[in-house]
Amino acid sequence: MPSIAAVFATMNRSATALACVRALAAQTRPPELVVVADNVSTDETVTELERLQELPFRLIVHRMDENRGNAGGIQEAMDLAFAEGADAVWILDDDSWPRPEALEALIKEPWDPKFVRHSLQIDPKTGKFTWPLQIKDHDENLHLAYSTTDLSLINSPRSQTSWTGALVSSEVRQKAGAVNGALFIRGEDEEYPYRIRSCGYRFIPVISSILDHPGPSDIIHWTCFGKHLFFEPGLADWKLYYKIRNMVWLKKKQSDAFNAFAMGMAYLVATAKIDGLYRVPLVLEAALDGWKARLGKWRRHV
Repeated sequence: MPSIAAVFATMNRSATALACVRALAAQTRPPELVVVADNVSTDETVTELERLQELPFRLIVHRMDENRGNAGGIQEAMDLAFAEGADAVWILDDDSWPRPEALEALIKEPWDPKFVRHSLQIDPKTGKFTWPLQIKDHDENLHLAYSTTDLSLINSPRSQTSWTGALVSSEVRQKAGAVNGALFIRGEDEEYPYRIRSCGYRFIPVISSILDHPGPSDIIHWTCFGKHLFFEPGLADWKLYYKIRNMVWLKKKQSDAFNAFAMGMAYLVATAKIDGLYRVPLVLEAALDGWKARLGKWRRHV
């Protein structure tokens, strides 16, 4: 059986981080190692985590030198986990709490490091997926699945992408490289799976592996040049900035300048129409930074 490390990043969310560690401790097949990357919390998060005792795994609370967002936190946590000898890393969010059999279900089949098996994220309030899941069937047709019922109707489903809940083997990580921490947040979940796919690996959803993960209260879906885009009205400025910047940067990397420009324009129109014209300067700044590959922490993010 592979040695598994679960990793997540957190900041100033002690109760949430503690609940995630306790959910991992309650697994029918616990991981051997849990690495929590703390993004320089100013509350009691680190102290409370380090007080935990009698856990069925080794817990490392990794104190970040600076706040690098979820992307930087996961990058450092994964690097540390693989350096500690993990055969695979289970990527989580601090508020994605695995149900007791989640990890056991992921590795129940014969272990094959060439596949990225992943858990399903379900919003406890709705019973549906936290985010719509892009699925390919046996004939390579793309579908959107909103629940486990939708997933069960598809023949031999494969995910187009996965981040939270993905079990990444050391082989996949060696080929795909480390997570790009410069994305900070809201972009690593698209860019890293893209690199994994580019290396020839496939994502396999595991219906019996469930994470309880609250989703957005409102989400708007549209397509642009064949890509599914999802918009959350009323996002905080910094979240909207990273989302648009990183998507424009990634589209330019994946495709070409025209499609990156179209992506930025799509977000511009959607933001102006849904949130209001007052947000247009923010969208333009984010799109321009993405176009010019100005990654890292946003200069206006306190």
